Amino acid sequence: MAGIIGLRGSGEFNTDFRPTNYRELFTLLEPNGSAPLNALLAMSQSEATDDPKFSNFRDELPSRTMQINMGSGAAANVTALTVDAGGDLNFVVPGTIIVVERTGEVMRASANGASAGANILTVTRNISGTSLTINDNDKLFIAGHASKEGDSVPNPISFDPSVASNFTQIFRTSYKVTGTLDNTYRRTGDAEDEFSTKALKLHMSDIERAFFFGVKHEDTSTLGSTSQPLRYTGGLVPNISSNVLAGASQSTANQITEDDFDRFLIESVFAFGSKEKIAFVGAKVAGHLQKFGKNRWSPTQVEGTYGVNFTRYQTMAGDLLVHLHPQFRQVPDYENQMVILDFPFLRYRYMQNRDTQLLMDRQSPGDDAKHHEYLSECGLEMLQEKVHSKITDWQTTT
Repeated sequence: MAGIIGLRGSGEFNTDFRPTNYRELFTLLEPNGSAPLNALLAMSQSEATDDPKFSNFRDELPSRTMQINMGSGAAANVTALTVDAGGDLNFVVPGTIIVVERTGEVMRASANGASAGANILTVTRNISGTSLTINDNDKLFIAGHASKEGDSVPNPISFDPSVASNFTQIFRTSYKVTGTLDNTYRRTGDAEDEFSTKALKLHMSDIERAFFFGVKHEDTSTLGSTSQPLRYTGGLVPNISSNVLAGASQSTANQITEDDFDRFLIESVFAFGSKEKIAFVGAKVAGHLQKFGKNRWSPTQVEGTYGVNFTRYQTMAGDLLVHLHPQFRQVPDYENQMVILDFPFLRYRYMQNRDTQLLMDRQSPGDDAKHHEYLSECGLEMLQEKVHSKITDWQTTT
């Protein structure tokens, strides 16, 4: 270790040595402690907000699929096809190529899907001379557009992003030391320092649990009011809905095999987003994973300021970095759960000037005590939902 001579200023130290707030300080002290989600969020981008409600746009390419809704099906010469409501009929314009998934039949639309009638698809059937029929509930998908030479410009098509929002939540954890205790000799050390450390741990644990289990809500009438709203930040578990492997729905209830797990990773987890994701697991799930292909496991550590330890699980589609979450030991029934996160699509948001801080001397005048508190006004921003996944009720494996 090299020696350093001379006066040093704060600007000479990066965040490896000089945490910028108490949240980072806690992460430096306990990177594998009770709040690993917060530790990783401290490594990634945090962003201030000037309003307790923050929003983002979610955009993705539509699947452009439809499903036949004709009880008796359609013979090879039927050119008006009824499809289910709510499909992607609006993406059909003259020239759109449509394929029947079951048979491979190729059709070409001859009218706008939206203007042809109530859920009616008008097409030229069996391109290339086939004579295939269509059954009820056959699935269709759009496979491009075909124009003839010298044709006019096709009808325009577009789609809008959706808007997602969340709230910041005010977290407060206080501790108090009487004047007598502050001056009493204790073998365990200074009481104020001890209580401060424990309060910070509880504070970060509160934020960690809210980021996993919180439900977005703004109360202006029951516990809160119009002038003093009570806001709750929405967490990960209630908001992950697209990619869920439910143990209770398996052929053998609550049993997920290695094949089930790998199929879920390949077909769902890594269908969207990054090819390396982080999985927080409960103790029982960790035990199940230990039984799987040992040659696909390797210890690793995430690069960055904070040394969070993981075990890597490798598949053809992508890698999981698995971490046994201590909170999942304490929260009822979460020993059987897994939450898989794509961190580039998560962001820690804090109210400007209200990130985690220690506020001193909150006691009333005349109190014979010191009363301090940790305060954070923050929330979790999920930039996309489909890049995250979860497994529930994984009680047994084979």
